[in-house]
Amino acid sequence: MKSGFVGIIGRPNVGKSTLLNAILGEKIAITTEKPQTTRNIIRGIYTHYGEEDGEDDVQIVFIDTPGIHKPRNKLGEYMTESAIATFGEVDAIIFIVDDALSKGPGDKYILQLLKETDTPKILVINKIDRIGPDAFAEIYREYEETGAFDTILGTAAIDGTNVDDVIKAAAGYMEEGPMFFPDDIVTENPARFIVSEIIREKILLYLQDEVPHGVAVEIEQYEEEDDLTRIGAVIYCERKSHKGMIIGKGGRKLKGIGKSARQEIEALLGTKVFLETWVKVRENWRDSDIALTNFGYRD
Repeated sequence: MKSGFVGIIGRPNVGKSTLLNAILGEKIAITTEKPQTTRNIIRGIYTHYGEEDGEDDVQIVFIDTPGIHKPRNKLGEYMTESAIATFGEVDAIIFIVDDALSKGPGDKYILQLLKETDTPKILVINKIDRIGPDAFAEIYREYEETGAFDTILGTAAIDGTNVDDVIKAAAGYMEEGPMFFPDDIVTENPARFIVSEIIREKILLYLQDEVPHGVAVEIEQYEEEDDLTRIGAVIYCERKSHKGMIIGKGGRKLKGIGKSARQEIEALLGTKVFLETWVKVRENWRDSDIALTNFGYRD
């Protein structure tokens, strides 16, 4: 068997988590149109047994990372540092972009970091369904001229276009090695973590502007019974005014968040779910070392 690790990196909101979900064929990472949706390292485990003569069995651990950006607080610093730290820990790097290199400093900064590592690099130009053939050709040309990439591919991860090509490219850098995980596991992240992420995703989808970025979810109760899972979740925000916005008039907003989250959690766990949510204020938690540790963003 060939096996190894592949890091998925890029600016916020370029489609890293969408690509990971498409590779695995199921959702393990939350996705929204809002930048900085992903805050933690998420490992997706892809296992494939060769069905044709000469085709290798392969297991690839794809590592979805937070978007690399200019930090504005300690949470942002953690997110960017954790993404960059994967560069030297993987067998190949997938760098996802969705615009020309000349359009902004973010991709230029990441490109410079990549040039400093010898790890094989795959460039994935995502959202080809939106950018059009001429724009794709321009993006391809700019990055090809850098000489930094071993492979350049175009994808529309949201509908699975060319995702198989990305998997094949990554598999090409895997070497003979052990099977790191059982073949029926798609992520090592515990159910409690995925549940908290689902709740946070619904908050991102229900709320606007700056509020979602100042929200954290902590699971205080997680009890599994024969046909029911009881979950108690606390939603933390940074301002009292934000608490009111999350709860909504007559509690309608929070009820909508809870109902939407519960339905997805039930599909994930395969059981009925009793979900209770509370909203609490913890001012400036994104700049608190203690809060970041308590919420699982730091060891």
